[in-house]
Amino acid sequence: MTYAIIETGGKQLRVEPGRFYDIELLHVEPEQNVTIDKVLFVNHDGEISIGQPLVEGATVQGTVMRHFRDRKIIVYKMQPKKKTRKKRGHRQEKTRLMIDAISMNGSVLASVSKAEEAPVSAETAPEAPATEAPATQETAETAPE
Repeated sequence: MTYAIIETGGKQLRVEPGRFYDIELLHVEPEQNVTIDKVLFVNHDGEISIGQPLVEGATVQGTVMRHFRDRKIIVYKMQPKKKTRKKRGHRQEKTRLMIDAISMNGSVLASVSKAEEAPVSAETAPEAPATEAPATQETAETAPE
């Protein structure tokens, strides 16, 4: 499993190819590609690369899906015995980012196509012929009698 820890919007996120994440607003139009160079950590099948503070040559490519506003946060300030009350709301602007690939020194470590192919490997495929083989042997034995 390949993943990376990136920094965007003053926050750190653990990202994997093929998943989307809600991050602070990026000033990029929807359906455009974004490259994030602030990669702090990369794990590729047990091989770990830790940056000090950033991993050299590591990038994360993503596609902006859409922009939206987050849920409303109510800020209520009150001073007791002074009859002073302030109620304000705030909605943060967010960007939904789909992670396409994680690259290291120009070579792609993991991408969306590789992430989709992983569940359909020979090790995880169901063993359908094993269940059908005994059924065909029984029918062959009962037919001649």
